[in-house]
Amino acid sequence: MKNTLKKAGYDKVQKQMNDVFLQFTAKVVFFIVIMFSFNLFFAGHYTPGGGFVGGLLAAAALILLLIAYDRKTLESMVPIDFRLVITIGLVFAAGIPTLSFLFGTPFFTHQYTYVEIPVFGEVALHSAVLFDIGVFLTVAATALLIIVLVGEADE
Repeated sequence: MKNTLKKAGYDKVQKQMNDVFLQFTAKVVFFIVIMFSFNLFFAGHYTPGGGFVGGLLAAAALILLLIAYDRKTLESMVPIDFRLVITIGLVFAAGIPTLSFLFGTPFFTHQYTYVEIPVFGEVALHSAVLFDIGVFLTVAATALLIIVLVGEADE
């Protein structure tokens, strides 16, 4: 079939057929990798993982979409400003330990409280989780911004 299409004047047949397979596979693998990223993030306090590894894996999932599609398609799928996400992540990562320090406890002192969530009931909220959210956001957005900027430099 490829030869017939090439004879008819379609020179980019191989690229188009591979793109369809790559794009479909990228969508499926994206959700698997993102779920594993969140699993690593939430398991990071008791097992290996946490914000840094989870953020890198989330960035890898989005980079997979960037490889399968182009930048404009990725921006329409995930309309997020990476610079804003880096700023929010840094505010969390630097702000949580600083708040602890301002309330008279040593820097990076672990604090916790209990929060009532409708489905789960009473859940412990630790300051380390808020710090890890900041690390997750900063690492994921920084890795994506670097890849996008390096990709633009090649064009």
